Amino acid sequence: MWVLYAFGSALFAGLMSIFAKVGIHETDSTVATAVRTIVVLVFSWVMVAIVGSADTIGGIDARSWVFLVLSGLATGASWLCYFHALQIGDVNKVVPVDKSSTILTIILAFIFLGEPITPVKAVAVVLIGVGTYLMIERKAEVPGIEHKGGSWLLFAAGSAVFAALQAILAKVGISGVESNLGTAIRTCVVLVMAWVMVFATGKQSKVKGIDGHELGFICLSGLATGASWICYYKALQEGLASVVVPIDKLSMLVTIAFSYFVFHERLTRKSGTGLVLIVAGTLAMVLA
Repeated sequence: MWVLYAFGSALFAGLMSIFAKVGIHETDSTVATAVRTIVVLVFSWVMVAIVGSADTIGGIDARSWVFLVLSGLATGASWLCYFHALQIGDVNKVVPVDKSSTILTIILAFIFLGEPITPVKAVAVVLIGVGTYLMIERKAEVPGIEHKGGSWLLFAAGSAVFAALQAILAKVGISGVESNLGTAIRTCVVLVMAWVMVFATGKQSKVKGIDGHELGFICLSGLATGASWICYYKALQEGLASVVVPIDKLSMLVTIAFSYFVFHERLTRKSGTGLVLIVAGTLAMVLA
């Protein structure tokens, strides 16, 4: 079942990226991140109420609390980097870089969690790495869209690094903790971090100026994120981090398909080849 949860996480994560891209067309990405985290927080605690795990919060040990908080901080950092990169870059450029966190996650899972790297996994890592490189370097520019240099790449890379860290920290943190409750606790940390960033950068006045249309998509991205997280951490709790994370990154397929139809962002032949390699590597990881 954890494999099915991982695929569910990928589907909702793909939808989240598209909703977020629409929602931050004019809205500042940091402000949007803070607002959407409110939606995710409500969603996550509703799930806690449904499964009835709130009364187990007193049984969480100190070690789990530390790793849950650290995971939340890493998630917040990843979100802030990711949505800023998404605002200033093409969806089908930013997403592959963000999803390259798969490789780092596999390495960290081997070092800190003792999850083995079999020959098949090693080949899968190479396929994912080469595929990601092709997608980063060979993307066609989208006519009529202003590109702000290569700064999107720096933020997308930061998103990938923090995403890999949060996966490992969360794997440790939710050991013995009901996954929905762990998700809700982490979201509280992300919410505090996001709003601290809003006030630290003096952007709180921009909250009232959010366009109603964009606010709707920001909220939809929050709901999609909540659904993705519920599936993701359930899979992460029951399965191998080195397998769950690659499956989750298949959300790239959903995102790129939508970016083609919604934003008219097209793949070149070489970037299409890169996508095929990433999918092949991911599927190899599942079968390893």
